[in-house]
Amino acid sequence: MNNRRPQSLFSTLRRLFKYFGNYKYILIVVMILVAYTSFANIFGSYMVGVVIDTAIKNKDHSELVRYVIILTSTYGAGVICDLLYTQLMSYLGQKVLYNLRKNLAEQVQNLPISYFDKHNHGQIMSYFTNDVDSLINALNDSFANIILCVCNIIGTIIILYLINVYLATIVLFFMCFISAFIYWNTKKTRKYFRAQQKEIANINSKVEEDILGMKVIKAFNHEDDSYNKFDEVNKAWLKASTSSFFHVQLNIPFNVSLSYIEFTICSILGIVFLIHGWIPGIGALTTYTVSVRQSVQPFNMFAMHINSILTALAGAERIFDFLDEPIESDNGKIVLEKVIDEGGNKKLYWIKDNDKIPYKGEIQFKNVTFSYNGKKIVLDDISFDAESGKKIAFVGSTGAGKTTIISLINRFYNIDHGEILLDGINIKDINLYSLRTNIAVVTQDTHLFTGTIEDNIRYSRRHSSKEEIIDAAKLVNAHSFIQMLPDGYNTILQDDGHNLSEGQRQLIALARAALSMPQLLILDEATSNIDTRSEKLVQASMDKLMENRTVLVIAHRLSTIKNSDEILYLENGKILESGSNEELLKLKGKYYLLYNGKVELF
Repeated sequence: MNNRRPQSLFSTLRRLFKYFGNYKYILIVVMILVAYTSFANIFGSYMVGVVIDTAIKNKDHSELVRYVIILTSTYGAGVICDLLYTQLMSYLGQKVLYNLRKNLAEQVQNLPISYFDKHNHGQIMSYFTNDVDSLINALNDSFANIILCVCNIIGTIIILYLINVYLATIVLFFMCFISAFIYWNTKKTRKYFRAQQKEIANINSKVEEDILGMKVIKAFNHEDDSYNKFDEVNKAWLKASTSSFFHVQLNIPFNVSLSYIEFTICSILGIVFLIHGWIPGIGALTTYTVSVRQSVQPFNMFAMHINSILTALAGAERIFDFLDEPIESDNGKIVLEKVIDEGGNKKLYWIKDNDKIPYKGEIQFKNVTFSYNGKKIVLDDISFDAESGKKIAFVGSTGAGKTTIISLINRFYNIDHGEILLDGINIKDINLYSLRTNIAVVTQDTHLFTGTIEDNIRYSRRHSSKEEIIDAAKLVNAHSFIQMLPDGYNTILQDDGHNLSEGQRQLIALARAALSMPQLLILDEATSNIDTRSEKLVQASMDKLMENRTVLVIAHRLSTIKNSDEILYLENGKILESGSNEELLKLKGKYYLLYNGKVELF
């Protein structure tokens, strides 16, 4: 994503305006109100000259009063329009950003797991915070002001040409020169604002990493090292920000200096034109000089808002790059449905065209080869069968490919070669929702969401009753410790459940899996965080949970898998040995050495 070619300014703006959607009519109203506010300012300046000339030439004050009333009414209506468009723009901006955040959230849910493996979570969070916040500031304030600037420039040019063509052409020349400088400077500055937004994301990533690892940082006395690394990314942001603000701050001094030269030249020429009668009178000269001064104000206003605008566009560009990331593909058409059989019982069937295939939970790997990066092979020509109701265990050292097998069954990644079959159906042909809904996974790294214990257990099956949740907790021996908590099942878990012990968190994860009661159960070091005594209690419950289900188990504790129907010993992505505990011991190979403590897993 970071290597993509930057989007053009207009393509970013065009895509951003699509988010106005059904609110485009409000945007049109805003533009009309802004245009009238600009008209009120320009017309008011013009009327000041008319009032002055009328006061000098006519002794009848009735016409003067009429002009004063028109001038007052015009300014009054302009104030009301100003108030209305700022409120409408604020409302519109919030709606647009709501839809943008919603799209970001949808994109996060639809991205493949591989994306999160390759990108820092703090970087992803930055899209929702810094990049969106930059858009909020621009839409609430800068957007309407830019329209106002454009209207003021156009209106000023019209007024000047009404007074005198030659004098107006001089001002137009200066306007073009200022516009050319701002365009050149803005184009040069944009790359620095992109770098600034990127460095802010890096700061977020570093802060998130340090906060999550604070215990480790303090335990190893790495506070200074952590601070120095943060200081490096902070300096990188400082460099990008300094460069961007340096160029932005060039605009106003340049415009102001040029405006003094412009005003001097135009004032002298205006007096010459007045003396020779080439302009109507003193009022016209006053309007002209006021308009000359006002001609630079829209450019100064634009320069003031350029910081917000460029930051917003840089943020929008990063957001759109993220939204353009390819989502997780799902071409599966086969779904799992409950069908009432002839006996009136509800059973699960895979619906393939007009065929119904019973859901048994049988897994087959046929010559599966897989690599994460397309270079290093993680699984090399793996084949095995896990029949319905059987318990298959995987053992091997770290990096042997055990957890990868689990990830492939859930289609978190797509395999390079071979086939993975579920009940004889290639999992690529199965709808992802149906596939994952009917597989329960308990991993070593338990994740609990902010909410009650009851809600976290119910996560696997939302429609479950309180009684079913309690039964699931009892099944894995979690009920007793939950009851001892002050609020029981209503205890609020925060910060990934760190107000509980590791073992208690693991038991809740097991209860969550027990509640779903799928035909296929996957346990990836599911009892690794439970002490030996608790493990014996849980193991009996787990045996009951695993009855009549296909179970895939990864474990370092061989005591938890010795009763498996088949044990597969993996090393360097290959299955070296397979068989029951007794068969492998008789083989006196790798597993035998491991079982007898002659070698250790690492």
